[in-house]
Amino acid sequence: SRYYREVLPGEIVKISRHDVQTLDVVRRPEGDPSAFCIFEYVYFARPDSIFEGQMVYSVRRRCGQQLAIEAPVEADLVSTVPESATPAALGYAEKCGLPYVEVLCKNRYVGRTFIQPNMRLRQLGVAKKFGVLSDNFKGKRVVIIDDSIVRGNTISPIIKLLRESGAKEVHIRVASPPIRFPCYMGINIPTKEELIANRPEFHDLANYIGADSVVYLSVEGLVSSVQESIKIRQDNNPKTYKSFIGKLGHCIACLTGDYPVELEW
Repeated sequence: SRYYREVLPGEIVKISRHDVQTLDVVRRPEGDPSAFCIFEYVYFARPDSIFEGQMVYSVRRRCGQQLAIEAPVEADLVSTVPESATPAALGYAEKCGLPYVEVLCKNRYVGRTFIQPNMRLRQLGVAKKFGVLSDNFKGKRVVIIDDSIVRGNTISPIIKLLRESGAKEVHIRVASPPIRFPCYMGINIPTKEELIANRPEFHDLANYIGADSVVYLSVEGLVSSVQESIKIRQDNNPKTYKSFIGKLGHCIACLTGDYPVELEW
């Protein structure tokens, strides 16, 4: 198999043994930008996925580089919670000039904790999910890059684990902004009350999760990391690219509360 092209928003495609035909494209109202889910780039998609003509891995790496510009820290090494944040951690390490070192190894037989139905199951999941590579960080100041902190339950036991195994300092850097709002577009984001960014603990998050510091990527930093190479291609070939992608835009409703469509109840 080989990559052919993306299905456009609203496009109905017929694939036969002879060719790929566009049967119809449901046009969006004139002037409305596209609203591709930005969280696909942050967390949900596989790193080898291609959206809007760019690979998710490359976008995540750029997010890490941008995070290093926004939130550098005095440390000895950069690592990650395996493994969706690995590209961002590599980008952060590269930009800061620090070594990227593995501190956790993942048990591949445990599912994602984000979608476990309750907190107790999520915490049990975390305990079974990781082993510690203590020789790699004993006595050192560690920066852990995570792709997102949604409820705050997953990262806390990991920090505890690293400290107990000899880490001198643990700094958390998050390669996406805080999620503050529910998604009404089909992604199962927890209720507003469950999101750590809306809770009182968020004002002293480092202390709450047991880290020496916590900094999130800004919304502007995320959007620029996602749109950077799209804009370059748009500038280089505006005619064909505009017909391919339309007016550039991404849904950032879960971060800002600015929904791309009017919500009706």
